[in-house]
Amino acid sequence: MHSRNQYLKELQKRYFQTQSKKEKSSILDEYCQNTHQSRKYVIRKINSSFSSKLKKRKKRKQIYDGYVKTALAELWEIFDRPCGQRLFPSIRTELDRLRQQEEIFVSNEVAEKLKRIGPATIDRALKHQKEVLHYRRKYHRKNNPLIYQRIPVKAGGWDRTLPGQVQIDLVEHCGQSASGLYANTVSCAGVAFGWWEGEAVLGSGKERNCEALDKTRKRMPFKWVHAHSDNDGGFINWHLLSYCEAEGIQFSRSRPYKKNDNCFVEQKNSTHVRNFLGHLRYDTPEEVAIINDLYRNELRLYKNFFQPVMKLKEKIRDKGKIHRKYDTPKTPYQRVMESDRIPQTRKNELKALYLSLNPAQLKRGIEMKLKKLHKAYQKKNNSQTVEPFKKQTPSTPGSILAKV
Repeated sequence: MHSRNQYLKELQKRYFQTQSKKEKSSILDEYCQNTHQSRKYVIRKINSSFSSKLKKRKKRKQIYDGYVKTALAELWEIFDRPCGQRLFPSIRTELDRLRQQEEIFVSNEVAEKLKRIGPATIDRALKHQKEVLHYRRKYHRKNNPLIYQRIPVKAGGWDRTLPGQVQIDLVEHCGQSASGLYANTVSCAGVAFGWWEGEAVLGSGKERNCEALDKTRKRMPFKWVHAHSDNDGGFINWHLLSYCEAEGIQFSRSRPYKKNDNCFVEQKNSTHVRNFLGHLRYDTPEEVAIINDLYRNELRLYKNFFQPVMKLKEKIRDKGKIHRKYDTPKTPYQRVMESDRIPQTRKNELKALYLSLNPAQLKRGIEMKLKKLHKAYQKKNNSQTVEPFKKQTPSTPGSILAKV
């Protein structure tokens, strides 16, 4: 197209210099034959002013300049950042008083412009100020930066043969609303073997979470050497840090907004917690007791002794595609028994426990306790039906922040 326009520009000089209609027709014939374009299109184009510089659109005179926007931002802050429709009447009634009280210093010309500015123009003028405020809220400094500086960040680099590396997370059972006290599952997953343990607590208090972690740690078949959590305040606190230092456990945290740094336990949250308990709200001591009875007995035994897991061996990127290779699926119990880093006495205890277990009986026990939990939920809510696996819609705007 650029070459055609250059060619047409050269022919255009000859076209307008000649007075002969026959010669003009021959020029058009020449161009149409060489470019295979329509004659009518070429006539419109050659008569247009495409070769001349396009006239620039005249800009509208700026009325509300930087002085007006600066004063408008000050007024917006004074009146607690309202929208343009609410700020508009406040400016017209209070601007003169604020100038007399020396709260804002503007010239008479700027003051007149502020009184004339409309609500829609106010919102457009404050657009940048609102964007700055949004980013400040989103990426603000933590309220307790000292504790975050004490706990190092770890993003990958796990030794998948070393026992004792455990990722921890909190699963909330708040249902439709995050108000009040409700049950939380402290979920713990081992990196090397995929061994999982869980403990339910009412609320998300720091001391309660620390006690729940101590109970799950004692149920695991290996000694903890490293605990890794996300940036939840339920774990990033002085109680858990002091506990880990006293027990000789290395403590680390994930990067902000990077859930994949805690990928081992995040996967277990789905398969070991949500797939059984669903998305209902559990907020009574009776329900918490039933959940803990399930976690401490049938569920942990069924998952750790009879549910095979796959470990990633290799990940290769080839032409934009990622190819993953996994090892042979094995249960966490089998992986513990194959490890040469677990004491033989501990292996003997696990083997004796394994021989005494019946997977079908464990499955029936899980279903029985889940029915018991659903009955307790029905009794609490006076309802006839329970849909635990249906995701709950927040009932109030404030509960949108709930983590489900």
